[in-house]
Amino acid sequence: MFIQTEATPNPATLKFLPGRTVMPDGTLELRDAEQADRSPLASRLFAVNGVSGVFLGSDFITVTKASGEWPHLKPAILGAIMEHFMSGAPVLADGSQADITEEGEFFAPEDAATVETIKDLLETRIRPAVAGDGGDITFRGYKDGTVYLAMKGSCSGCPSSTATLKHGIQNLLRHFLPDVREVEAV
Repeated sequence: MFIQTEATPNPATLKFLPGRTVMPDGTLELRDAEQADRSPLASRLFAVNGVSGVFLGSDFITVTKASGEWPHLKPAILGAIMEHFMSGAPVLADGSQADITEEGEFFAPEDAATVETIKDLLETRIRPAVAGDGGDITFRGYKDGTVYLAMKGSCSGCPSSTATLKHGIQNLLRHFLPDVREVEAV
């Protein structure tokens, strides 16, 4: 099994590509070891000293470190990923599900058409680019010209996430939807 690694814009995060499907539907973000019981793969990764976050995407795993240097952490992480896939264990524990939809979306009924366009642009233009950097971004709400988005994986806590939101996503949404004034992370 050959696992590729890629740097992300977030220096505390590396993207691991195992060459196979990780999550067939949705994504899963685990921010601490207590949440890792949802995934045997994440449990193995949190067992590596210094790992502080795991994000499971369609064909990649993003690992965030709290301490240590990548040259020391990377071999242990690669070993944990390889052991998991070679064992045949499932990525998700029995009864666990991916985060397919966000709960608590908010927007006024009269903004439904605008929200549908925002979601379409997120799905077709923004999320694929963000996934390329080891993260994900999902719609949370729309109110008074402001779009609220949740950033996950390498995007969460990334030093360049504000630039991504304000200059990239905000400009794209304004281009297609003049009613959008700004974009905020939640």
